[in-house]
Amino acid sequence: MHMRKKPILSNVQDIATTKFFNIQSMDVAFSNGEKRQYERLKPEGNGAVLVIPMLDDDTVLMIYEYSGGTDKYELALTKGKIDTGESPIEAANRELIEEIGYGAKQLSFVKTMTLAPGYQSNFTHIILAQDLYEDSAQGDEPEPLEVVKHKLSDLENLVYNEDLTEARTIAALYMAKEIIKNQ
Repeated sequence: MHMRKKPILSNVQDIATTKFFNIQSMDVAFSNGEKRQYERLKPEGNGAVLVIPMLDDDTVLMIYEYSGGTDKYELALTKGKIDTGESPIEAANRELIEEIGYGAKQLSFVKTMTLAPGYQSNFTHIILAQDLYEDSAQGDEPEPLEVVKHKLSDLENLVYNEDLTEARTIAALYMAKEIIKNQ
């Protein structure tokens, strides 16, 4: 049986930094003697949350938000950065209040995910939000977000919606459906 031995990193250098991205190069030495140079996106900060706000056991609140990467309005779940000193649960509730006008009395950690771990070191904590109540606060969105209701019972059709392309949102919806079914 092969035991994984983590490679040794050296010469880690920032090669480009912008407001949102930090690109690093690094030398990677593997246990078999092979050496490679890798590049990665290494963001500043404490990671992010993606929240699954459930109005009831079947109704999920989603948003349409402009996405610069695809240059279109994407259907997605509430998400945002974790502020310094905040836990993922606290960040999830803050983002809900800012983005969709609801807080949650019950917030449950589901899973931590990555986007593209081969070259990105972003971590997103998936949080299930239940027992919602109305609340609002000013967020950092450049425009009001359109909040829409969808049914988890129709998830098989929802995931083929042309506006829903983000893999984290799709995976989170499937996990939420399974968790709620087993509650």
